[in-house]
Amino acid sequence: MSQETYELKAEARERVGKGSARELRRNGLIPAVIYGDKQAPIAIALNTNEVTKRIHAGGFMTTVATIEVDGKKYKVLPKDYQLDPVRDFTLHVDFLRVSGNTQVTVEIPVHFINDAKSPGLKVGGVLNIVRHEIEVHCPADAIPEFFNIDLSGKKIGDSIHISEVTLPKGVTTVIDRDFTIATIVAPAAGVDDSAAEAEGEAEA
Repeated sequence: MSQETYELKAEARERVGKGSARELRRNGLIPAVIYGDKQAPIAIALNTNEVTKRIHAGGFMTTVATIEVDGKKYKVLPKDYQLDPVRDFTLHVDFLRVSGNTQVTVEIPVHFINDAKSPGLKVGGVLNIVRHEIEVHCPADAIPEFFNIDLSGKKIGDSIHISEVTLPKGVTTVIDRDFTIATIVAPAAGVDDSAAEAEGEAEA
Protein backbone atom coordinates (compact mmCIF):
# COMPACT_ATOMS: atom_id res chain seq x y z
CA MET A 1 0.00 0.00 0.00
CA SER A 2 0.96 3.61 -0.42
CA GLN A 3 1.73 5.98 2.41
CA GLU A 4 -0.61 6.35 5.36
CA THR A 5 -3.65 8.49 4.69
CA TYR A 6 -3.83 12.01 6.10
CA GLU A 7 -6.52 14.64 6.66
CA LEU A 8 -6.74 18.26 5.52
CA LYS A 9 -9.23 20.90 6.59
CA ALA A 10 -10.65 23.16 3.89
CA GLU A 11 -13.21 25.91 3.48
CA ALA A 12 -15.69 26.17 0.64
CA ARG A 13 -15.00 28.91 -1.92
CA GLU A 14 -17.89 31.11 -2.90
CA ARG A 15 -16.04 32.89 -5.69
CA VAL A 16 -13.82 31.42 -8.38
CA GLY A 17 -11.56 33.06 -10.95
CA LYS A 18 -8.12 34.66 -11.11
CA GLY A 19 -8.90 37.59 -8.83
CA SER A 20 -10.30 35.33 -6.14
CA ALA A 21 -7.36 32.92 -6.47
CA ARG A 22 -4.83 35.75 -6.05
CA GLU A 23 -6.62 36.97 -2.95
CA LEU A 24 -6.58 33.45 -1.46
CA ARG A 25 -2.84 33.10 -2.09
CA ARG A 26 -2.15 36.45 -0.41
CA ASN A 27 -3.92 35.03 2.65
CA GLY A 28 -1.84 31.84 2.70
CA LEU A 29 -4.45 29.64 1.03
CA ILE A 30 -4.50 27.51 -2.14
CA PRO A 31 -7.52 27.26 -4.45
CA ALA A 32 -8.47 23.64 -5.12
CA VAL A 33 -11.29 21.58 -6.61
CA ILE A 34 -12.85 18.24 -5.61
CA TYR A 35 -14.51 16.52 -8.57
CA GLY A 36 -15.63 13.12 -9.87
CA ASP A 37 -17.82 10.27 -8.63
CA LYS A 38 -20.72 11.66 -10.72
CA GLN A 39 -21.18 14.60 -8.35
CA ALA A 40 -20.89 18.36 -8.83
CA PRO A 41 -17.39 19.82 -8.34
CA ILE A 42 -16.67 21.61 -5.07
CA ALA A 43 -14.40 24.67 -5.04
CA ILE A 44 -12.34 24.79 -1.85
CA ALA A 45 -9.40 26.61 -0.26
CA LEU A 46 -6.60 24.82 1.61
CA ASN A 47 -3.72 25.96 3.82
CA THR A 48 -0.70 26.55 1.56
CA ASN A 49 1.90 25.33 4.05
CA GLU A 50 0.02 22.11 4.81
CA VAL A 51 -0.35 21.15 1.15
CA THR A 52 3.19 22.14 0.15
CA LYS A 53 4.55 20.07 3.05
CA ARG A 54 2.57 17.04 1.81
CA ILE A 55 3.79 17.48 -1.77
CA HIS A 56 7.46 17.67 -0.75
CA ALA A 57 7.11 14.67 1.61
CA GLY A 58 6.70 12.40 -1.45
CA GLY A 59 3.91 10.05 -2.49
CA PHE A 60 1.43 12.93 -2.78
CA MET A 61 -0.14 11.71 -6.03
CA THR A 62 -0.53 8.10 -4.82
CA THR A 63 -1.88 8.65 -1.29
CA VAL A 64 -5.62 8.81 -0.58
CA ALA A 65 -6.46 11.71 1.75
CA THR A 66 -9.53 12.94 3.61
CA ILE A 67 -10.57 16.56 3.15
CA GLU A 68 -13.06 18.06 5.61
CA VAL A 69 -15.16 20.87 4.16
CA ASP A 70 -17.58 22.59 6.54
CA GLY A 71 -17.91 19.45 8.66
CA LYS A 72 -18.34 17.05 5.74
CA LYS A 73 -15.51 14.63 4.88
CA TYR A 74 -14.47 13.53 1.39
CA LYS A 75 -12.02 10.75 0.49
CA VAL A 76 -9.88 12.05 -2.37
CA LEU A 77 -6.80 11.32 -4.45
CA PRO A 78 -4.71 14.23 -5.78
CA LYS A 79 -4.81 14.16 -9.59
CA ASP A 80 -2.90 17.30 -10.53
CA TYR A 81 -1.21 20.31 -8.99
CA GLN A 82 0.52 23.42 -10.25
CA LEU A 83 3.66 24.97 -8.77
CA ASP A 84 4.84 28.53 -9.29
CA PRO A 85 7.78 28.09 -11.74
CA VAL A 86 9.86 30.76 -9.99
CA ARG A 87 9.01 30.60 -6.30
CA ASP A 88 8.11 26.87 -6.12
CA PHE A 89 4.97 27.24 -4.04
CA THR A 90 1.67 25.53 -4.82
CA LEU A 91 -0.82 27.42 -7.01
CA HIS A 92 -3.71 24.97 -7.40
CA VAL A 93 -4.66 21.34 -6.71
CA ASP A 94 -7.26 19.04 -8.31
CA PHE A 95 -8.63 16.20 -6.17
CA LEU A 96 -10.64 13.20 -7.40
CA ARG A 97 -13.38 11.83 -5.14
CA VAL A 98 -12.79 8.14 -4.46
CA SER A 99 -14.67 5.27 -2.85
CA GLY A 100 -13.87 1.61 -2.21
CA ASN A 101 -14.62 0.58 -5.80
CA THR A 102 -13.02 3.57 -7.54
CA GLN A 103 -10.39 2.58 -10.11
CA VAL A 104 -7.61 5.12 -10.62
CA THR A 105 -4.65 5.55 -12.95
CA VAL A 106 -1.43 6.45 -11.14
CA GLU A 107 2.32 6.43 -11.73
CA ILE A 108 4.17 4.21 -9.25
CA PRO A 109 7.93 4.76 -8.67
CA VAL A 110 10.38 1.89 -9.11
CA HIS A 111 13.13 1.03 -6.60
CA PHE A 112 16.11 -1.05 -7.68
CA ILE A 113 17.40 -3.58 -5.13
CA ASN A 114 20.30 -6.08 -4.85
CA ASP A 115 22.65 -4.08 -7.08
CA ALA A 116 25.56 -5.71 -5.19
CA LYS A 117 24.34 -9.08 -6.53
CA SER A 118 24.48 -8.00 -10.18
CA PRO A 119 27.59 -9.40 -11.98
CA GLY A 120 27.19 -6.73 -14.66
CA LEU A 121 27.29 -3.84 -12.19
CA LYS A 122 30.19 -5.43 -10.27
CA VAL A 123 32.44 -5.28 -13.34
CA GLY A 124 31.62 -1.65 -14.03
CA GLY A 125 28.40 -1.93 -15.99
CA VAL A 126 25.90 0.95 -15.80
CA LEU A 127 22.22 0.69 -14.89
CA ASN A 128 20.32 2.47 -17.65
CA ILE A 129 16.86 3.28 -16.25
CA VAL A 130 14.27 3.47 -19.03
CA ARG A 131 11.29 4.03 -16.69
CA HIS A 132 11.56 5.66 -13.28
CA GLU A 133 7.79 5.17 -12.82
CA ILE A 134 5.23 2.65 -14.07
CA GLU A 135 1.71 3.81 -14.90
CA VAL A 136 -0.96 1.42 -13.62
CA HIS A 137 -4.70 1.00 -13.13
CA CYS A 138 -5.60 -0.04 -9.59
CA PRO A 139 -8.22 0.33 -6.83
CA ALA A 140 -7.99 3.71 -5.07
CA ASP A 141 -7.72 2.00 -1.69
CA ALA A 142 -4.89 -0.34 -2.79
CA ILE A 143 -2.32 1.87 -4.52
CA PRO A 144 1.20 0.37 -4.32
CA GLU A 145 3.80 2.67 -2.75
CA PHE A 146 6.54 1.46 -5.13
CA PHE A 147 7.70 -1.56 -7.17
CA ASN A 148 10.96 -3.34 -6.25
CA ILE A 149 13.10 -4.29 -9.26
CA ASP A 150 15.55 -7.07 -8.38
CA LEU A 151 18.98 -6.77 -10.04
CA SER A 152 20.29 -10.12 -8.72
CA GLY A 153 22.19 -12.07 -11.42
CA LYS A 154 21.84 -9.35 -14.06
CA LYS A 155 24.77 -9.14 -16.49
CA ILE A 156 25.88 -6.55 -19.02
CA GLY A 157 23.47 -6.68 -21.95
CA ASP A 158 20.52 -7.87 -19.81
CA SER A 159 17.19 -6.07 -19.88
CA ILE A 160 14.56 -6.02 -17.14
CA HIS A 161 10.98 -6.15 -18.39
CA ILE A 162 7.65 -5.55 -16.65
CA SER A 163 6.90 -9.30 -16.91
CA GLU A 164 9.57 -9.83 -14.21
CA VAL A 165 7.63 -7.68 -11.73
CA THR A 166 4.92 -9.33 -9.63
CA LEU A 167 2.01 -6.90 -9.62
CA PRO A 168 -0.36 -6.90 -6.63
CA LYS A 169 -3.89 -8.24 -7.11
CA GLY A 170 -6.10 -5.80 -9.00
CA VAL A 171 -3.15 -3.83 -10.41
CA THR A 172 -2.60 -3.77 -14.19
CA THR A 173 -0.22 -1.75 -16.33
CA VAL A 174 -1.60 0.91 -18.67
CA ILE A 175 0.76 -0.21 -21.45
CA ASP A 176 -0.37 -3.59 -22.76
CA ARG A 177 3.02 -5.06 -23.74
CA ASP A 178 6.15 -6.40 -22.05
CA PHE A 179 7.99 -3.08 -21.91
CA THR A 180 11.56 -2.51 -20.70
CA ILE A 181 12.14 -0.93 -17.28
CA ALA A 182 15.95 -0.88 -17.30
CA THR A 183 19.02 -2.33 -19.00
CA ILE A 184 22.57 -2.98 -17.86
CA VAL A 185 25.02 -1.56 -20.37
CA ALA A 186 28.79 -1.49 -20.71
CA PRO A 187 30.42 1.74 -19.50
CA ALA A 188 31.71 4.18 -22.12
CA ALA A 189 35.30 3.42 -21.12
CA GLY A 190 34.73 -0.32 -21.46
CA VAL A 191 34.66 -3.04 -18.83
CA ASP A 192 37.51 -3.48 -16.37
CA ASP A 193 39.04 -6.72 -17.72
CA SER A 194 40.60 -7.78 -14.42
CA ALA A 195 37.28 -7.30 -12.64
CA ALA A 196 35.47 -9.20 -15.37
CA GLU A 197 37.96 -12.08 -15.15
CA ALA A 198 37.64 -12.19 -11.36
CA GLU A 199 33.88 -12.23 -11.72
CA GLY A 200 34.09 -15.07 -14.24
CA GLU A 201 36.35 -17.08 -11.96
CA ALA A 202 34.00 -16.51 -9.02
CA GLU A 203 31.08 -17.86 -11.09
CA ALA A 204 33.07 -20.88 -12.33
